[in-house]
Amino acid sequence: MSDHTVKAYDKDLEILARKIAEMGGIAEKMLGDSLEALTAFNVDLARGVVASDPRLDGLQREVEEKAVLTIARRQPMAVDLREIVSAIRISGDLERVGDLAKNIAKRVIKIAPEARLPRAIIGLRHMGELAMMQLKDVLDAYAQRDLERSRSVWTRDADLDALEDSVFRDLLTFMLEDPRNISFCTHLLFCSKNIERAGDHATNIAETIHYLVTGSNLPMDRPKGPTAGVQPDASAK
Repeated sequence: MSDHTVKAYDKDLEILARKIAEMGGIAEKMLGDSLEALTAFNVDLARGVVASDPRLDGLQREVEEKAVLTIARRQPMAVDLREIVSAIRISGDLERVGDLAKNIAKRVIKIAPEARLPRAIIGLRHMGELAMMQLKDVLDAYAQRDLERSRSVWTRDADLDALEDSVFRDLLTFMLEDPRNISFCTHLLFCSKNIERAGDHATNIAETIHYLVTGSNLPMDRPKGPTAGVQPDASAK
């Protein structure tokens, strides 16, 4: 960020950056805890994820309100305007990551009493590791305005898509093998979609970083792997 004649302007931008950093930390922890809860069927940890969501929602509202006030008061142009617009975009993506983590946690609470088929979790664990890496890398890229790192996150989105397709096939096989697996594996299918969508939001942030730094947009068509056709989980909020 460049220095401005009006120091209060710099302070406004610093406040936005701090709030985004706080949101990033909460979203990253929520996603990590929800994935750990899923692999261990830890209901207490899952409940903690659900309890964290209101704070993330509140921070998003604070970012939006601060951004609107800053635009009204300072009438920013060029890179300064991109800073503020990017903060609004990224806060929305981080809030959605929190919602997706909350969805996973809620499903853990539902399925923990009937946990079965430990091998069904293996693919989800790999998906979670990749999604967490995507989120961590893109948050670091935002903090450092690192175009190369953000572009790497954007490119790797296809890897998570391909892994979700593999998990879909595995879970479908488990359901066909034994009808008693159907309910449990259906919940896991929604969890896999939530993880994949969290990766999509990391990719959104990567696109926003490119816009912030360069003033231009990445291509509309992202690198994509095969898709499994499961719809996003609509149980948030």
